[in-house]
Amino acid sequence: MQTSRKLFTSIFYGCQEHRKILLQVPILKRSGHRFFKRANDLPHKSGKKLQIDIAPRLAESELGETSFSRLLRPLGFTLVFTGCSFAGCAIWQYEGMLAQARSFRKRAQDMYEDHIPRYKYGSFRQRVNAFWNRLSEGQKVAAGIIGLNTLVFLAWRVPHIQPVMTKWFCSNPASKAMCLPMVLSCFSHFSLWHIMANMYVLWSFSTSIVNILGKEQFLAMYLSGGVISSMSSYLLKTTVRRPGLSLGASGAIMAVLGAVCTQVPNASLAIIFLPMFTFTAGSAIKVVLAMDTAGVILGWKLFDHAAHLGGCLFGIWYIKYGSDLIWRNREPFVSKWHQFRQGGRR
Repeated sequence: MQTSRKLFTSIFYGCQEHRKILLQVPILKRSGHRFFKRANDLPHKSGKKLQIDIAPRLAESELGETSFSRLLRPLGFTLVFTGCSFAGCAIWQYEGMLAQARSFRKRAQDMYEDHIPRYKYGSFRQRVNAFWNRLSEGQKVAAGIIGLNTLVFLAWRVPHIQPVMTKWFCSNPASKAMCLPMVLSCFSHFSLWHIMANMYVLWSFSTSIVNILGKEQFLAMYLSGGVISSMSSYLLKTTVRRPGLSLGASGAIMAVLGAVCTQVPNASLAIIFLPMFTFTAGSAIKVVLAMDTAGVILGWKLFDHAAHLGGCLFGIWYIKYGSDLIWRNREPFVSKWHQFRQGGRR
């Protein structure tokens, strides 16, 4: 395991969600949704145009109202989705092991029968294959997640589908669509700096977390952490009666940070722009928890601190108790899946 990670979030909160206060600038009406003008359309007193990314936002009257009774469905969705995530990843692990066994048997048979194995021809395909094989298991899983986030980021660039993106790829406890956006918003980024920061941190910690949990358990924890962070955001916004849009992967990434820093608290971390200053992972996660707790109590609006806190606490809990409670007790379920597959064969 690498002992040094550049913790982009520890000081600058580089991986934090786009859950920030949106600038109060003139708005454009489009398909019932209101979108802020781009910052580079706004003149500055110096004569130059501002270069600040601004995300889409609904008007105050369109945000809707919150109530605790509306949280029952998202709560049930969180529990079901978390269970399905771990069940699906357990099946993925079983099927992967079965495929490896079949592949090994096929290679052994080919060697016995003196068959010539098939190779990828073409210099480009060989380079791509060589690059992919050099990646760690964690980086391969992270590459898939980064690809999905990039596709959603590009979809935000299409003006005609932005109302759809706002409805389904932004979570809001006052919205009519409350459940699916809890998942989809974890793959949604509107601004370039936001997705670059989040994906950089995910890539940096992907090898460590997969070495700790394995790729299947990591993916289940990542997806569950994202939904739980959205549920935490819903709870706070409903409590303070302040609905609003949230999007970004940092709730799930905070679960990864919490898990890694709890499992290897003595690992040495550094800030990307200040590599000469190092600190332990245990100290870093305490600072992050303190800042997000203060943000929740004091009502800071720069980030969705409730989502960050929920994701981080889930990651810590999962390393301490969740893995033994959930993942190590998957054998009965996997056995039933095995029996189901065998019965289907007959």
